Amino acid sequence: MPTPGEHKTVQARILAYAQEIGWSFVTREKAEQRRGFDTPSPKGYGGTSPDVPPADRAKNRSLFFDDLLDAKVRTFNPRYSEKGRNPAAAGFRHLHTDIYGNREFVEHLRNRGKFFDHEEKRERDLILIDYDDPARNVYEVTEEWAFHNGHYGTREDVVCLINGIPVLVIECKNANKDEAIALGVDQIRRYHRETPELFVSQQLFTATDAIGFSYGVSWNTVRRNIFNWKDEEVGKLGAKVKSFCAIPQVLAFLKDYIVFAEKDEELNKYILRQHQTGGVEATVSRALDPARTRGLVWHTQGSGKTFTMIKAAERLFRAPEADKPTVLLMIDRNELEDQMLKNLAALGLGNLEHASSIARLNQLR
Repeated sequence: MPTPGEHKTVQARILAYAQEIGWSFVTREKAEQRRGFDTPSPKGYGGTSPDVPPADRAKNRSLFFDDLLDAKVRTFNPRYSEKGRNPAAAGFRHLHTDIYGNREFVEHLRNRGKFFDHEEKRERDLILIDYDDPARNVYEVTEEWAFHNGHYGTREDVVCLINGIPVLVIECKNANKDEAIALGVDQIRRYHRETPELFVSQQLFTATDAIGFSYGVSWNTVRRNIFNWKDEEVGKLGAKVKSFCAIPQVLAFLKDYIVFAEKDEELNKYILRQHQTGGVEATVSRALDPARTRGLVWHTQGSGKTFTMIKAAERLFRAPEADKPTVLLMIDRNELEDQMLKNLAALGLGNLEHASSIARLNQLR
């Protein structure tokens, strides 16, 4: 639970800024009603508060706004005819509560999940978010997002939802506390350990104390992979919230800039940083411009050149206006070769040819 000072100085301001950029505010009471809470959650809820038995806290509480999610699924997928109460949300509850389940949910968020068309007897893509016409989606923000899995309870400060699906959590801390951002990130880590169910659908997190604004992706809370969000208006919370939480920015994160890759036989999740996404956007824009014939992106060691390069290639391959592009990826160390191939395959770009000689490279050009 945030202290009164935290809510006054940070949480309430974030909710106000979010509404200014198009997120509709849903009160905690209304959100809990839409999630199927039998009664409002107690003020002490969170952690292991003994005032209400764990089974009662967990009873009938969904992690989605089920009715909205079901309505959007049926609107976006006219041939979706599954019977019963909110079958899409019910299906999502069977995903593993780990990074693998989260990766599968990302595929659903990118409209690559499937449903069976009984009339035509074939599978179709399940559309959850309309990226082509963002105005068709519903964007909501709420506070005090409570959940109990029967063992542990948590209450997230601010949660943003698209079409009833929670995708972003914001943890607020009081700037008067020492190491406030670190405390916020530690809280996110605790949520992962104790209530991993929350992070099947939630993809992004931020921690802020009204001065700093750090961000990362769920299932990767290693310090080196948590970054400071920068805005031209240095030090202003409003500017940071409005740029990071801008609806086009959140949609871009979900659709393009969250990456899964294997390293040392372990699945990892990453988010592209601002200089990487800027490089990708500039590269794709320039490559699709018939008046341009060359360009250069310069980055330093450790800046994420590999993911920038791979994402730019993926965007070009998927761009409808790109006429069968030929993309050449060159690496300067043999030990990077296997890792590069795995990363490409993870993004669905495994259909490529390895040029083993200069002669073959010239032919591919």
